[in-house]
Amino acid sequence: MEDGAGRGLGCQKTMDGKASNGNGVGKEIPSCCLKAMASAPESEAKCHSTVVSGWFSASQTHSGKSRKVQYFNNPMWPGEAHSIKVEEILFKEKSEYQEVLVFQSAAYGKVLVLDGIVQLTEKDECAYQEMIAHLPLCSIESPKNVSQLFGNFSTFVLFCFYNLLKMVFVMLFQVLVVGGGDGGVLREVSRHSSVEHIDICEIDKMVIDVSRKYFPELAIGFEDPRVHLHVGDAVDFLKRAPEGKYDAIIVDSSDPVGPAQELVEKPFFDTIAKALRPGGVLCNMAESMWLHTHLIQDMISICQETFKGSVHYAWASVPTYPSGVIGFLLCSTKGPPVDFVKPINPIEKIKGADKHGRELRFYNSQMHSAAFALPTFLKREVSLLRDKLHQ
Repeated sequence: MEDGAGRGLGCQKTMDGKASNGNGVGKEIPSCCLKAMASAPESEAKCHSTVVSGWFSASQTHSGKSRKVQYFNNPMWPGEAHSIKVEEILFKEKSEYQEVLVFQSAAYGKVLVLDGIVQLTEKDECAYQEMIAHLPLCSIESPKNVSQLFGNFSTFVLFCFYNLLKMVFVMLFQVLVVGGGDGGVLREVSRHSSVEHIDICEIDKMVIDVSRKYFPELAIGFEDPRVHLHVGDAVDFLKRAPEGKYDAIIVDSSDPVGPAQELVEKPFFDTIAKALRPGGVLCNMAESMWLHTHLIQDMISICQETFKGSVHYAWASVPTYPSGVIGFLLCSTKGPPVDFVKPINPIEKIKGADKHGRELRFYNSQMHSAAFALPTFLKREVSLLRDKLHQ
């Protein structure tokens, strides 16, 4: 893959099986970039017509007669199927941006689906929401508690200058959540008492409204007084953000197609880096290591070019996501060094954090460090993980 300042994840720009390689010549997209077609013949090959009757066989009643059973067929599993039994469809409408579906499942509780892609289930949402929030926030020291020891004098001076600006201009410890309209990431960020201001920019108001109605355990995140909701385009929002405003930015976006496509391209990462303070951190959803190693390679390459601190890849198990795992890309800007692997701000030492809103179900400091242990095949297939991310 060629390097370039304006390069994004080109193979995701189209969903027809081909993409431009920059000179107008089409090339085949790896199969894992294509949404698999739902298995229902009545779907007419629509990517997100995924609630279908029967999967392989219909259930039988005691009388021996077959009855209609509905399943949700997740289309993001290339060459295979992951079906979730549907007990009741609770909501299905098309917003300005996407189809929004909520159904009650037999095994995973209520399920939120956007354009046919599972976003969360009540059973396993804890793994994703807790990890994407606490991996970055537990890796940086609160500006109010400067107990961190710096490796050299220049980073100490830079950090002191930053905190002087905070005092002079009454700056706060601020976090931005991009996407995350279900409120789950907000719920987790709110556990950190040192965070004084939380912005969230979600493009689709319907997602917020649906979450408040059907997923109150996640939407509770919106009730924290530190939260400031902005409904709109995150790209435009970040372009208007003052330089160095945020201590941490968490990108909880949908898969990079449709309205979320811009959120995996270099111009967007450039705006994030500009909006972060020295030593500020980004945590970005980064696909499945079993299916998307070429995308992970591209994202790491872009972020190493953009962020001048450290870049690391972590992962967690989420059963209803493609292949059952999801990755996270963690980056820091130039400034105080950030050791993502060893949490400097352990969640266990934050008063009340474990039971804020509800008890933690997945994340702890041991899971934090373990998330950065990478399998051998991933290091072999993603050269940048071999070369730099083991440091």
